[in-house]
Amino acid sequence: MSTFFDEMKTSFEEVPVDASSKIPTSQFLEASESLVKLFDLLGNSAFTVVQKDLTGNITKIRKRYNAAPAESATLQDLVVSERGSGHKSASEGLLWLNRGLQFTAQALRETVDHPELELTKTFTDAYNKTLTKYHGMLVRPVFKLAMKACPYRKDFFAKLGADQEKVNAQLQVWLEALEKIVEILLGFMAVACKDL
Repeated sequence: MSTFFDEMKTSFEEVPVDASSKIPTSQFLEASESLVKLFDLLGNSAFTVVQKDLTGNITKIRKRYNAAPAESATLQDLVVSERGSGHKSASEGLLWLNRGLQFTAQALRETVDHPELELTKTFTDAYNKTLTKYHGMLVRPVFKLAMKACPYRKDFFAKLGADQEKVNAQLQVWLEALEKIVEILLGFMAVACKDL
């Protein structure tokens, strides 16, 4: 039986991170696009704002990648070359995309580590630990509303796949790979994009 993770075009564990922690842009973008589909499983239009935010930032990075593929093979190279050319659209996109990925990773980590809690609690806690500090008075209520619109835990996991043992094993591997990439990018962006 196939699961949500089997259907992904590219999963985060398939994104090769080299010894110097460089992340290939193309595979990262594909894995990020696959992650956006996860919000479809939450089954509420309140998450459209989250999906649009993620997709908009993916588009900014892809535009730069397509415009200068030789200088954009890795995310780190893309940011350095773009910043050197006086632009920052893709760098801002990556900064915000990574914040969205950090929120998603945190929400799923809380969900995995606390099987007794419903998603409204784990996603709200994750939002408060990650994105809330970057959002102003107008955006915060929109995101908080989305967190309250989470489905029941059992319904969400059923949508991930019928074989719950397989789902849990795949989720763990995928989540660890996502967390590793988020961590690398948080460190890199803190130095490379201090002015954003």
